[in-house]
Amino acid sequence: VNGKEQIIELNKVAKQANSAVLFQEGDTVILSTLTYDKSELIEEDFTPFVVQYIEKAYAMGKIPAGFVKREAKPGDFETLTARIIDRSIRPLFPKGYAYNTVMTTMVLSTNEEADLQTTAMNASSICLYLSDLPIDKIIYGVRVTRIDGEYIINPTLSQLESGDYDMYVSGTQDELLMIEFKAQGQEEVKIIPIDDVLEPSEEVISVYKTNELSEDEFIQALKIAQDAISKATKVYSDAFSPLKPQPIEIELKDAKEDSELENYIKDHYFTKIEEAITHLASSERASILNNLAKEIADELDKEFDYVLNAVSKIKREIVRTSILKKGIRADKRGSKDIRDITIETNLLPSAHGSCLFTRGQTQALAVATLGGEMDAQMYSNLTDRADKLEKFMLHYNFPPFSVGEADRIGPPSRRELGHGNLAKRAIECLIDSEFEDTVRVVSEILESNGSSSMATVCASSLALVACRVPLIKLAAGVAMGLITEGEEYAILTDIMGLEDHDGDMDFKVTGTYDGITALQMDIKLGGIKLEILEEALQQAKEARVYILELMEQAKEKIVYNDKVLPKTINFQVIPDKIVDIIGQGGKVIKEIIAKFGVTIDLDRESGNVKVTGSNPEVVEQAKNYIISIVSVPDKTTQKVKVGSVVKGVVKRVTNFGAFVDIGNGVEGLLHISKLSKERVARVEDIVNKGDRVEVKILSQRGFKIELELVKVLK
Repeated sequence: VNGKEQIIELNKVAKQANSAVLFQEGDTVILSTLTYDKSELIEEDFTPFVVQYIEKAYAMGKIPAGFVKREAKPGDFETLTARIIDRSIRPLFPKGYAYNTVMTTMVLSTNEEADLQTTAMNASSICLYLSDLPIDKIIYGVRVTRIDGEYIINPTLSQLESGDYDMYVSGTQDELLMIEFKAQGQEEVKIIPIDDVLEPSEEVISVYKTNELSEDEFIQALKIAQDAISKATKVYSDAFSPLKPQPIEIELKDAKEDSELENYIKDHYFTKIEEAITHLASSERASILNNLAKEIADELDKEFDYVLNAVSKIKREIVRTSILKKGIRADKRGSKDIRDITIETNLLPSAHGSCLFTRGQTQALAVATLGGEMDAQMYSNLTDRADKLEKFMLHYNFPPFSVGEADRIGPPSRRELGHGNLAKRAIECLIDSEFEDTVRVVSEILESNGSSSMATVCASSLALVACRVPLIKLAAGVAMGLITEGEEYAILTDIMGLEDHDGDMDFKVTGTYDGITALQMDIKLGGIKLEILEEALQQAKEARVYILELMEQAKEKIVYNDKVLPKTINFQVIPDKIVDIIGQGGKVIKEIIAKFGVTIDLDRESGNVKVTGSNPEVVEQAKNYIISIVSVPDKTTQKVKVGSVVKGVVKRVTNFGAFVDIGNGVEGLLHISKLSKERVARVEDIVNKGDRVEVKILSQRGFKIELELVKVLK
């Protein structure tokens, strides 16, 4: 399948599940199972389908890290992968399907080069197809990247890391169902000729490319993905069609439709429904429509669910007809119009960087915080051999009050993780590659009526700039929608919740003036023509440029919170001297941190030292102190006589001791514990800067000299 051998075994394991597939591609072995409960219909108004994607540590010869040595709650990668599978498969279920259904996909074996998202998707797709549910379409997931101008289909993880972008697409033989895309910044080596009459030469330089994709390039990559999907689904169909069991007869949930009732409501309550649509807040609109349905049900003595369903259908018809026939949306905008935007930066005085971005009834407060390497998120995916550090974090929170719901805030949902991941992918490639600090952005959605993830992208970009993170370009995002009826269609810019709910497709596009940095698309109807998608991308570009212009204006007005921004100094020392900065058991570095109130990050290989603190003068003092530790080479350190008693002058006092000049520029440390045989609370209780003292030399290790106080001289 697309150049990769796959082995699929049926009826070998998990035989009590309705469908079970053992899927193997190279060293990767995945078990996918599907079960459903036919004994009752779920009453709630959604398809009761759950996807569990579980990675087993033994699949890579690992034992789970942490105190509890077994797999616990799913990690972010597992949650996002389950979400990808769910979003691809869910549209295949027939309307009214109401059996509680669970798909469990487990990774049993893999290696460090395996793309587990595509293999898990394809194993799950085959498992669903070979069940006895009445689903006759088979899905294929494919990943595409580009390296040195060459398109790579289903790259290894090493190839993907080197690629210009990461495009994941799933679909059936003739329909695209889902697209996930992110640009990947890469270092590019360039050779610059130097014209010199006497000695021509070349200079090799490294240039960072953000690698946004133009709309035309995006469509080209999508065509390649679509071709790969078409080929793979044909192979799957040819192989598995003869093995597909006879579909069961399923009972679909009562659609609760009554055409006579719909016509009556349309004749007598059409104006009231139109009026309800003008209330843009989803909670307010839903309340009005519910109350209207209750009123009609009481008047006609009809079942409430039938009435509410009829009202909802008429509401949907009004929304769609107005857009298609009149070009007017529920809030009176045209198809390309963007809601009013206001931007406020650094409104939180004690935060490093903040931005309040409001677009219509959608509002995101993004807050950025800078930190050091110790603040980075350590993580390890199943395919990683070693732990990694996540230095750019973006967390998205969607509290219930943002849509007027009376509920408590709980742990992050799949949706919140997915939206945060989308916003992170939109911005990550735009951060200067030389920026090495840790930065965390939190997006609090304070109000939502569509497109909150795109508001997050806009707010987060400006919050990063507001705390002096070197963002090469600003990124903006916009949510697009599509309404179709036969051959008629309308592409909508900056959709709100109503249009998302009643539309046929929504996709979110983020990028810069130069191209697309991230995209997410879910298609609700039977596929989309590439010509329409291309038109939608161009319309999204127009909106993106408009929003970026407003963001650039806001950027120029930023007043930085310099009083709270951390100050950082980077400098180099001889790598062998890093151990002197750390000291035995970390004693020296702990003393420096305690003395100056700074954080210190050390790189043993390069010798880079990074000192961060809130006060620039103190940071500079800490730097000078570290340099004083490592600047005296061992071979030139003046030898002193251990055990001798000498006179000296106190040069500096710290909370852990005093530094004493014992002559010829040689300093020793008089630790607080060596000031007296009794416990000393403060160094200043015994000695102060400038005091003449008599001390005993206890030891010497290189330039480190340990002293003991004999007496303070008058």
